[in-house]
Amino acid sequence: MFKPCLWCRSFDLCSLNKLSGESVIRSWITIMAEALVVCVKSAAGAPDKPGDCPFCQRVLLTLEEKHVPYDTKLVNLSDKPEWFLQISPEGKVPVIKIDDKWVPDSDVITQILEEKYPEPSLATPLEKASVGSKIFSTFIGFLKSHDINDGSEQALLNELCALDEHLKANGPFINGEKISAVDLSLAPKLYHLKIALGHFKKWSIPEELSHVHNYMKALFSRESFVHTQASEECVIAGWAPKVAGWAPKVNA
Repeated sequence: MFKPCLWCRSFDLCSLNKLSGESVIRSWITIMAEALVVCVKSAAGAPDKPGDCPFCQRVLLTLEEKHVPYDTKLVNLSDKPEWFLQISPEGKVPVIKIDDKWVPDSDVITQILEEKYPEPSLATPLEKASVGSKIFSTFIGFLKSHDINDGSEQALLNELCALDEHLKANGPFINGEKISAVDLSLAPKLYHLKIALGHFKKWSIPEELSHVHNYMKALFSRESFVHTQASEECVIAGWAPKVAGWAPKVNA
């Protein structure tokens, strides 16, 4: 399924006004020929829609923000097709084809994209690259916790408070005024955090962490995010098996 990036969609509208029909067709053929092929998770029960993988969305966000045309291949991870296993023997997504080679791992993919398509730059300074890096793991720990007194909630709050302090001093994004790679990595994870904890634990990020709330609003409202996000229902369905049977322990 060809998914034109934001630049391509804008180009299409402009082309209709400025170019002849033949020129538009020729230009689109060029764009599609240069489109990168990326395999991402499909939604459970909806194979024609993107799934709930935050690492896949990170790659798609990077492609969108860099205005790189791409062709999305949606993969049902519950019934992996043979063609997919041939290019990804471990059966993992995302996987992207760059220079005739299939490359796995969102960390590796986004680094290659930064090197191959340096403009616009999404590079994050090394000293800021780890900001928020523990939020996802502490979120999962809290989400799957069966013990309300095990400290998992406080561990997550500590990480969110640290992010809030950083944004207060350096925002609106982690590296200042412009969005960068670290934001594109964190955005899908915060989206999952908001939806999953709200649904399964009726928990939300404290309002006093206002810089985190503003940060999330800025990220989630970007056209690149809206264009690549999974539905809330899809995110909930994705986490449901991981928290099945969850029930808080209550001291007698």
